Amino acid sequence: MAESNIKFSDLVRVFVYGTLKPGEANYKRYCAGKVVDFKKAFVQGKLFALPMGYPAMTLGNSQVHGYLLSFSNPRILNELDMLEDYQPNRQLPENLYNRQIIEVYEPQSLSLGWAWVYLMTLDRVDQLGGFLQPDGWWSGCGLTAKYSYDL
Repeated sequence: MAESNIKFSDLVRVFVYGTLKPGEANYKRYCAGKVVDFKKAFVQGKLFALPMGYPAMTLGNSQVHGYLLSFSNPRILNELDMLEDYQPNRQLPENLYNRQIIEVYEPQSLSLGWAWVYLMTLDRVDQLGGFLQPDGWWSGCGLTAKYSYDL
């Protein structure tokens, strides 16, 4: 199927807030050449930096900033599930991250619809020594929210 013939409803949409964002460590390996659209966006949650050098998001009522990535190939979820140590048949505490659907918003607070996101339990964040990122932005390569949104 040619990319120009892809219907919006056929796309797999994933909200990313960490190493899968454009310019970050895992974007090139997992997303480059596979993303058919990306938009700066935010979701409701809480963002934590982990000492291992990547972030975790939990449910919450703060803004977590990142990107809404759209993929034409649904197999991308299998690759991302492996990266995020998520297996749908395991119990929630057995996964490092758990994949679920969340509402995504553009910077002007209008809904962009629903997308997959990888969340960590607060217990696991505490166990791993996570610390809150009050501005809702994480970068492993020093990109600021303003600079990264301009990519």
